[in-house]
Amino acid sequence: MIHKKILLSAALAGLAFISVYSQSNPFNGTGYTIQKKVDAGNGAVVSAHPLASMAGLEMLKRGGNAVDAAIATQLALAVVYPQAGNIGGGGFMVAHFNNGSHITIDYREKAPGKAGRDMFLDKDGNALTDLSQSSHLASGVPGTVAGLFASMKYAKLPFKTLIQPAIDLAENGFAITASQAASFNNNRDEFLQQNTSPVAFVKDGQWKAGDILIQQELANTLKRIRDQGQKGFYEGETARLLAEEMRKGNGIISTGDLASYEAKERPAVVFTYKGYQVISMPLPSSGGLMLQQMMKMIEDRDIASMKFQTTASVQLMTEVERRAFADRAEFLGDADFVKVPVKKLVSEEYLKERMNDYVPGKAGNSKTTGAGSIKESEETTHLSVIDKDGNAVAVTTTLNDSYGSHRVVAGAGFILNNEMDDFSIKPGVPNMYGAIGNDKNAIAPAKRMLSSMTPTLVLKDGNPFLVVGTPGGTTIPTSVFQTLVNILEFGMSPEDAVNKPKFHHQWLPDRIDIEKNFPEDVRKQLEAMGYSIKLREAIGRTEVIRVTYNQSTKQRSIVAVGDKRGDDDARGY
Repeated sequence: MIHKKILLSAALAGLAFISVYSQSNPFNGTGYTIQKKVDAGNGAVVSAHPLASMAGLEMLKRGGNAVDAAIATQLALAVVYPQAGNIGGGGFMVAHFNNGSHITIDYREKAPGKAGRDMFLDKDGNALTDLSQSSHLASGVPGTVAGLFASMKYAKLPFKTLIQPAIDLAENGFAITASQAASFNNNRDEFLQQNTSPVAFVKDGQWKAGDILIQQELANTLKRIRDQGQKGFYEGETARLLAEEMRKGNGIISTGDLASYEAKERPAVVFTYKGYQVISMPLPSSGGLMLQQMMKMIEDRDIASMKFQTTASVQLMTEVERRAFADRAEFLGDADFVKVPVKKLVSEEYLKERMNDYVPGKAGNSKTTGAGSIKESEETTHLSVIDKDGNAVAVTTTLNDSYGSHRVVAGAGFILNNEMDDFSIKPGVPNMYGAIGNDKNAIAPAKRMLSSMTPTLVLKDGNPFLVVGTPGGTTIPTSVFQTLVNILEFGMSPEDAVNKPKFHHQWLPDRIDIEKNFPEDVRKQLEAMGYSIKLREAIGRTEVIRVTYNQSTKQRSIVAVGDKRGDDDARGY
């Protein structure tokens, strides 16, 4: 009966779902609305989908901490946000705890044991991007489930409690939004082409807002994880089904690759910016290092006086982005496999040298501005969480492209990533996001591919001030950079910092990408300087939590904002 009401409501009012929220089971998946902003005093969760944010908030209300909420939110996203939420991909977690410590957990996908440097080249040495993006060979060994269990030692609630909302949503179904209906319809042909077994995202006829998506195979997989722990994914029935899927499509992930996968704790990227402490993700994410470079390249320049999205501030930030991406292409890769000159890349002397050829009012050029001189031998999803005790967590996960490779593991119900394309499959050949790389990011067995994900925390006086991150491929580091500058330098509200138009430069191609609502006069002035400009669709979907403290009352105020560019949702209490 509820389903009929939802369908009728959706038919009459599009996204305006009727309120049939069940107090006994908040995860019935039908009675929800999208909430873009919340003011709270205890805790908050922001993610790409309301039901996932609700799952995380429920764990905070049950006495869980920020890590509990992050785990529950990720698991729910694997059900309600299949284009990027996942158990078939990987990601990164950055956390700060109220005892002053902080950690990062790397659960980036790995190249399978049978992977090879030239596996995506033909006999003439030409890059086969179809194989690196759409075939069974495109998938790295998934890391998400291992990452969730690596996070559990910092959690308080039982894993069975954290995963149950996801199981309920998969088994009982949830009402899809208008944008999800359009997404499923737009990807229908690819799902049919890439799969020989029926998949939950394809139905007879067209999807519409309010339709109920049930994913029984995924629910069964989640139950195996609930009952058997990490082995419920990396061994046993799920591993068998994944290996069988690989054999069916000439893929190379083996049961041995799955059984040997491990998530890794790594020292965080930590730096100061004008009295704030910034904590972000280290390699194999390029994001934290690039963020440090970009913030430090502007620190000694009075960008606040230039003001938000003026020609002067956009040009400075563009040139900073250009230099960071040039260094990414030349120097960065999985530091477990290659030597990366991290200390030099973020040193004050080096970064000042990088800006020596910056000329205000004159367009830079990626032919003349390449990587620095060092002598040495777009679909993801983000969530931000703060709890009542001051623990903060930022998590970014990915399948790489929207819906990854579009290949669903038959019998297990989850989508495989296409992260192998994030390696440099051939030096100088761009990946699907246009990123260039070299031998540092070449394919090797068990190596992690370079990432752009940038989950980030900012502390003020030792306490969490900002929790931020975004999806968006190579636009991730620049979007996080712009969001921090918007708040720390331009004094913008979290809402404006997230929702105002964004821009992006990544060295190659040598152009500035801008959103369609970018100021027209600034665009014209940049073009007059000599910049090439490209209008594009939305850049990222940033999730921000800002925490402020009243020193006299010792009270804190939390503002959480979900990006207007999607179904993103903020919850708090």
